[in-house]
Amino acid sequence: MHLWPHQSLPPKGYARFIAITALLIALPLLVFAGSAVFWGLLPFLVVTLFGMKWALDRNRRDAQVIEVLTIDTAEARLARRNSDGTQQSWHCNRYWVTVELHPTDGPVPNYITLRGGNREVEIGAFLSEDERKALYDELMGVF
Repeated sequence: MHLWPHQSLPPKGYARFIAITALLIALPLLVFAGSAVFWGLLPFLVVTLFGMKWALDRNRRDAQVIEVLTIDTAEARLARRNSDGTQQSWHCNRYWVTVELHPTDGPVPNYITLRGGNREVEIGAFLSEDERKALYDELMGVF
């Protein structure tokens, strides 16, 4: 099972959004072309455009998380690659794994954890609330 956050803005949409934003910022600025007001407004509009690009790039980078749950006949493994490139892993005898749903006690509603091997790990915390409910039902069918 592979889990990752939904990316609602594909690369083509990202490029269009930046281009349309640049155009919409430039249109009112053209009225002042050739005047001192143009040069006074230009730095603020450029900073605004690059600030928006930086925020979108940061959001995309922060959403580069993937969790892989592998279950075989004897073992369950959960591997997570974080947005900063670090790796985390957990494994346990699959017969000792328990799936727990925390409706209100976790950092997000319907927080899901896997417990086994003297350790408890979260799974799918970046998913939407409905997706976490569906994941819990699916995991209960497996374990």
